[in-house]
Amino acid sequence: MAATLDRVLLIREAPMPANHTMGDFSQDAQLVQAARGGDRDAFGGLYERYSRMVHGVLLAHVPYAEVDDLLHDVFLIALRRLDSLREPTAFAGWLLAIARNRANDFHRRPRSAEEFQDTSGRNDPDEQEARAALAAIQSLPEAYRETLTLRLVEGMTGPEIAARTGLTPASVRVNLHRGMKQLREKLGKSATHE
Repeated sequence: MAATLDRVLLIREAPMPANHTMGDFSQDAQLVQAARGGDRDAFGGLYERYSRMVHGVLLAHVPYAEVDDLLHDVFLIALRRLDSLREPTAFAGWLLAIARNRANDFHRRPRSAEEFQDTSGRNDPDEQEARAALAAIQSLPEAYRETLTLRLVEGMTGPEIAARTGLTPASVRVNLHRGMKQLREKLGKSATHE
C-alpha cells in the first residue's frame, strides 16, 4: 500500500512555492488591488500563488479528468467577480469558496453516458493504482479529503495548507493524521479484496 500512496504523489508535479507568512496576506491584498485596476500580471501572480491549492480542492471533489477545466473556470469566475471581494486580504478563503461551489455545480449538472466512460489509463497499472488511491481519498469525509489531497497530491506542507485555507495548524495536523489513518484502512481493505 505504500507504493499506492507514493504513486498518488506522482499525479501532479508542480514546483513548490515558499511557505506563506502573515505578510503574504498583505501581498495578496496588493495583488488584488492591482488586478482590480486591470493589471493582468497581478492576477497572474494570484494564479501562481493559489492554483495548486485550487487544483487540490477540486481534485478532492471531482473526477481527475475534469479538474484542469474547472481550475480555469474558478480563476475566470474570480477574475470577473474580483470587484465583489470586500476584503482583499480574504482572497484565499474567497477563492476556496468559489472552487467548492464550482465542484458542487459540476455534480449538479446532467451528464451524458459518454462522460461516464473514462478509458484513459486503463492499461497502465501505475495509472490505475494512482486513480484507485485518489478514489479512496475522494471517499473520505470532506475535511480529510481536502487536506490529504493538498498534502499528498499537491505536495503542500501542513503550515502552507493552514495558511492558505484558513485552518489552524492544529486542525490541519489532526485532519492529516485522521485522514491518513482512514486512507490506510480503505487502501488496506481494497488490497485484501483483490
